[in-house]
Amino acid sequence: MAVISYREAVARGLREALQEDSRVFLMGEDIGPYGGSFAVTKGFWEEFGEARIKDSPLSESAIVGAGVGAAMAGLRPNVEIMTINFSLLAMDQIVNHAAKIRYMSGGQFSVPLMIRTVTGGGASVGATHSQSFEGWYASVPGLYVVVPSTPRDALGLFRTCRELGDPVLYVEHILLYGTRGEVPDEPYKIPLGQAEVKRLGRDVTIISYSRSVQVSLAAAELLATEGIQPEVVDLRTLRPLDIETVVQSVKKTHHVVVVEEAPKQGGFGAEVAAQVQRQAFEYLNAPVERVAGEEVPMPYSPPLERLAIPDADRVARAVRALLAS
Repeated sequence: MAVISYREAVARGLREALQEDSRVFLMGEDIGPYGGSFAVTKGFWEEFGEARIKDSPLSESAIVGAGVGAAMAGLRPNVEIMTINFSLLAMDQIVNHAAKIRYMSGGQFSVPLMIRTVTGGGASVGATHSQSFEGWYASVPGLYVVVPSTPRDALGLFRTCRELGDPVLYVEHILLYGTRGEVPDEPYKIPLGQAEVKRLGRDVTIISYSRSVQVSLAAAELLATEGIQPEVVDLRTLRPLDIETVVQSVKKTHHVVVVEEAPKQGGFGAEVAAQVQRQAFEYLNAPVERVAGEEVPMPYSPPLERLAIPDADRVARAVRALLAS
């Protein structure tokens, strides 16, 4: 298997879509000659031309609105919102239009639209550019929410998303682009709604998604040196949510820690904790523990920003406290 970066995996998925389906086109801010704010579409404009790689105005509502219309007309647009923070300017198009048109038209229209965007903090770009809103969108029926944590998952999930007839919010963490991992050479796909156990363990189940999976794995390695063997479950998609894989892990470990970067109050971790409590209560030896971002706007200062985002040490401390209780 080749070892490639997360950025290269997403770019490969986009290139395959453009090469294999003439209905696919890309649209977004600075994705053309500039190559994208995160260099994912570097070289695409020269390879596919401006008819299929469309630089858009600085208007997220126009980008998504045009994408919805094109999808309804039979194309398969892939639109890029530079960061999930800016998706607030397209909230009506995403939530009230893209996600509901199939239902409200009685199946007469579908919206096979992929919306790629970037989430998370850690890059010191300030409070209005470092938020994690994927949990918000996971509460919207009619919308898929995909949150890959590795290059392999990024490509496999992307390929599956291409086949869907409904809108997908495909969320990439800003700090994952440079991470590397093995990707199979042969064609493969990863179904949506199928979590994966990224690390086998026996003492505690750590549940996370996106970059928090990497943080959880690092915490597991720290704890392993102390004789504690955590199992790490990567949700991979928030809607649909695979709670069964989580429950099977809980039946084995009897302890749960949910890790996410978004603030705890109203975070997606609360949904996971509630479902675990409901479906695996009799297997729990302690209440579900949650580790989340601090209840503050994301600081611009790098040292303060690091304190606001869960790291491996903080996750490890939560696990130790849970097991000690």
